Amino acid sequence: MKCSAFAVAVALMAAVSSAYACGPDALGTTRTLAISGEKGQAYGTAQHGPLALAKDEVVITFDDGPRPETTPRVLDALKAQCVKATFFMQGNNLTAYPDLAKQVVADGHSAGLHSYKHDHMNQLSPADQVKDFDATRDIASKVLGKDAAPFYRFPYLGETPDLMNALKVSGYTVFSIDAGANDWEVGETPQTVTDRLMKNLDGKGGIILLHDAQEVTAQAMPLILKTLKDKGYKVVHIEPAR
Repeated sequence: MKCSAFAVAVALMAAVSSAYACGPDALGTTRTLAISGEKGQAYGTAQHGPLALAKDEVVITFDDGPRPETTPRVLDALKAQCVKATFFMQGNNLTAYPDLAKQVVADGHSAGLHSYKHDHMNQLSPADQVKDFDATRDIASKVLGKDAAPFYRFPYLGETPDLMNALKVSGYTVFSIDAGANDWEVGETPQTVTDRLMKNLDGKGGIILLHDAQEVTAQAMPLILKTLKDKGYKVVHIEPAR
């Protein structure tokens, strides 16, 4: 009994210590939402129905990485604020930078798929779309093992019926978006990216799209997270139901 009580006390102290490490002003992660892929769900009001979020809740997601020039700084910014996010990774970058992909999940983030090399799926044959998905899933499984989440986002948000069906059969959940920042456009600054994201959120929350492969995004993350905090948003982390 004493050993059990001691173990609980140690666990509680560790949890308090971990929470305090970010300080009282950190944005933090409010809760975790488990996603079941049994019914082949799809979320994001740009193309589908909304995720089960409150008005002031956001899910932070990144596309196109991991990239060694930028992703580590994105991870550092998230860690500094105790924020958990979801990274939709390209297969070619998983192949090129496996250790960085592993670092993403080691930091507690979810890792989904974003095609192998960002082709437009609607420009590929149905068979080639499935081959692309299979190749991306295979390398994710090889690099990340069971930590590879059954989450998928289409390149360019260009969904196709054939691949949607294949994803559903495979138990994958498709994520579109609710608000983006256009951080991929030439000439953007941390301030313009942050301002656009807040305008697009417009107090309603939802799934945020950013790109960890973009230099401006790496620069902007501290400002984005601070502004989310200042405006009263709360972060929800999505992960697969186990």
